Amino acid sequence: MTPVELSRTVLHAVRRAVDAGELSVTVPERAVVTPPGPGGCGDFATNIALQLARAAGQPPRRVAEILRARLLDEHRVADVVVTGPGFLNLRLEGTASADLVGEILRRGRRYGHGVGSGSSGTLVLLRCPAEVRAVVVADAIARVRRSQGDLVRVQYDGPPPVEWTSELGVGAADPHEPRPRSRTDGGDVHVNVHVNVDLDLTVRPVPAPADPLPLGRVAARWALLYPAAHDRPRITREHLVQRETNPLFRVRYAHARTRALLRNAADLGFHPEPGPVRPMSGPEHATSGAGQSATSPVPAATSPVRRTPTPAPPAPTPTPAHETDVTPLLALLGDHPRVLGAAQDAPDRLARHLVAVADATLPLLPAVLPLGEEKPSAAHRARLALAEAAGTVLAGGLSLLGIDAPEHL
Repeated sequence: MTPVELSRTVLHAVRRAVDAGELSVTVPERAVVTPPGPGGCGDFATNIALQLARAAGQPPRRVAEILRARLLDEHRVADVVVTGPGFLNLRLEGTASADLVGEILRRGRRYGHGVGSGSSGTLVLLRCPAEVRAVVVADAIARVRRSQGDLVRVQYDGPPPVEWTSELGVGAADPHEPRPRSRTDGGDVHVNVHVNVDLDLTVRPVPAPADPLPLGRVAARWALLYPAAHDRPRITREHLVQRETNPLFRVRYAHARTRALLRNAADLGFHPEPGPVRPMSGPEHATSGAGQSATSPVPAATSPVRRTPTPAPPAPTPTPAHETDVTPLLALLGDHPRVLGAAQDAPDRLARHLVAVADATLPLLPAVLPLGEEKPSAAHRARLALAEAAGTVLAGGLSLLGIDAPEHL
């Protein structure tokens, strides 16, 4: 079950409660479904009960209990817990993860894009000064908005320097930029008229304190886009460091590792297949390689096709440190379409989301391939599909920021 389908399921529960006379409200057009916040649980959460409480004339927790009973009737909802003032926390059946992964793999890098994106929608004019950070941010906003179906035109206060176009990929004429609309004034004569802009936005983030061009396109764009618009960007060589302290490296590395796993799995004769993915527990998944933490990046080239686990000290029972819970990763992947919508005017939100996806992906990767003489199973194929889905989201998100996602790193 994807977040969009779950949102429809929540609205269906509201509609059933209204039809039964349990609630007297107007059914909203949409229900916001997000990963659980602090104090929450399960796979997804919604504040629909708080949203409807005033109109219903009932306390939010009472509305939540009414909707909880309805949601438990849905065959793909395993459990519903009410927390806080009335948040509904939903745990889905095992097939829900397979549905989400299958949806991502089906749509590829366009997962989370609006239906018919780039062909119709709001006509947006982005105005920005000829300052390097403003131009890069405007370019990223245009990319994200086009993914959601908007038509975007960027207007600069002055022509950007040629090197910005060649080094940062901004400021050039965009083939997606809308052309002036025209009308026919008799016969076959077409006269250009003023473009009717639906949304006029000014992009003016805190300027860059130094020239980012020496960092190169990838690091320079990340350095300018990762901080919020009101924060001062750091133009330093730390963005070039190839280790886990660098968020950009973690994002690109996580993607490259998922691609390496796909190649290694093909060598072993098995391929990704969406299916239920459960937590992997046991000492054998606590390490990957000699003394290497499962969450610590290691060069993809050193990852063998078949791996023999390093002997671990005997333990009476597995501990949380020996478990890889994929629930946070699934929640982040399911939340990707909402993040793209929220990032239309703030690409830093997308950048931070990609870091969270990468950090949730890395612990999964050591458990994807069979260990030693173990044969590939349905569980391995499901984990491989989840890893591919995570890599797909990372690649698609990076492309919207104007950053490439390498197959090897």
